[in-house]
Amino acid sequence: MNSRELTAPATAGVRESGAAPARTLRDWLAHLDRTGRLATIERTVDLKHELAAIAKRLDGRQAACFMRPGSHSIAVVSGFMSRRAWIAEAMGVSEDALLRRFSDAAAHPLPWREVDADEAACQQIVHTAGIDLYALLPIPTHSEHDNGPYITAGLVIARNPRTGIQNVSINRIQVHGPDRMGILMLPRHLHEFYSAAEANGEPLDVAIAIGVDPLTLLASQAITPIDHDELEIAGALHGEPLPVVKCKTNEVRVPANAEIVIEGRILPGAREMEGPFGEFPKYYSAREAREVIEVRALTHRRHPIYHTIVPAEMEHLLLGAIPREATLLGHLQRSHPNVKDVELSVGGVCRYHLWVQLDKKREGEAKNVILCAFGAHYDIKQVVVVDTDVDVHDPAEVEWAIATRFQADRDLVVIEGAQGSVLDPSTTVGLPDDAPPHMQGISAKMGLDATRPLVYSGHVFTRVRIPGFETADLAALVAPDNAAFGTYMSRANG
Repeated sequence: MNSRELTAPATAGVRESGAAPARTLRDWLAHLDRTGRLATIERTVDLKHELAAIAKRLDGRQAACFMRPGSHSIAVVSGFMSRRAWIAEAMGVSEDALLRRFSDAAAHPLPWREVDADEAACQQIVHTAGIDLYALLPIPTHSEHDNGPYITAGLVIARNPRTGIQNVSINRIQVHGPDRMGILMLPRHLHEFYSAAEANGEPLDVAIAIGVDPLTLLASQAITPIDHDELEIAGALHGEPLPVVKCKTNEVRVPANAEIVIEGRILPGAREMEGPFGEFPKYYSAREAREVIEVRALTHRRHPIYHTIVPAEMEHLLLGAIPREATLLGHLQRSHPNVKDVELSVGGVCRYHLWVQLDKKREGEAKNVILCAFGAHYDIKQVVVVDTDVDVHDPAEVEWAIATRFQADRDLVVIEGAQGSVLDPSTTVGLPDDAPPHMQGISAKMGLDATRPLVYSGHVFTRVRIPGFETADLAALVAPDNAAFGTYMSRANG
């Protein structure tokens, strides 16, 4: 590792709001390197566990770049989106404008711009025969009980068989063989596309883009209705249409500046065992029969960079959190304009626990906000509503509000038997191992109204503050050394 690993501050080199957003992965990595936020590991690192272990040690402090992953000459990067401030920086906005900017891009997508193959860096090198993913790509095995190497940062792009409009998602993909992979598809748009193709006995063409720029990566996680291409949201985040290119073996369009693209098709009627795999709740998902991808081509840049996301760490969690937060904030504000901010907490794996900041105007309003949040996304398991004097991005502040403004007998909302996340292991308690899909993920929901009363006597709910605390200029007040104190003590002891 380089010498900057343990000394560079995580916020070093943060750009001012209004700076141009990151255009390519290489540009962003170069920026992180210039600002002391890229740790280069030059010695050979084992692809099984060791690479992920080092990336996890650096998580949230520096991105990791592995120059010798296993026996491969292709570099591997991880963790370049592992802080909320970095994501805002890549977007070219201040951190407090992050959700607003993402929401605006999702609401005003820009159609992509197709380029010819000779302009597409991702097709500089083309493999269509004798493909061996193990030999061609440095695909890590991450967690202790993972059932082999997994692609974790691949954008899976497919076209709706009925309309031709694309969908982009990140799915976990286990490499089963040289040209064969298993994929987990939750009941969302990609699964709907596949079901439509399979019903006609046809495969679903897909492409898996690895090593895209930060904003395209983030856009892939947008929560949109079906037939809204997330690559158009990526264009809006960039402020110009995203350049794309048609795949070599199918009609799917992929980001032209991607580092690596795997082209294939999800086979109809084929299922193979996939898992276990360490997922975002920080537990393993079960080994089950999953759909199968047959690889037909692999294209890449000259000297490509392979991106892997360490599951359940900050890059993984934040990529899911920010698009969800933007969607949830917009959803809540449509019914409750007094909602000011939200956060999906890290302790709630950026999926299950939502903190909401509310400028409360009427008693009972917080409970309505809680119910609205539960209806916004089935993953949400716990909602805490706080006042505007509480920072929802500070866990200690939220806990303080619960400790001093919440009473369970009057402020608790519990809903039994609701739909929850199938990846939440607590929902499986009491279920047989072969429980049918429609019985999986049944969850109780809990809401906490941690707002103070609108009317109270005296200063019983007045927050303690010290005038001048926020404006005290420590840089001007604190002496660069303790010479005056030393002189004072010498006189006192003389």
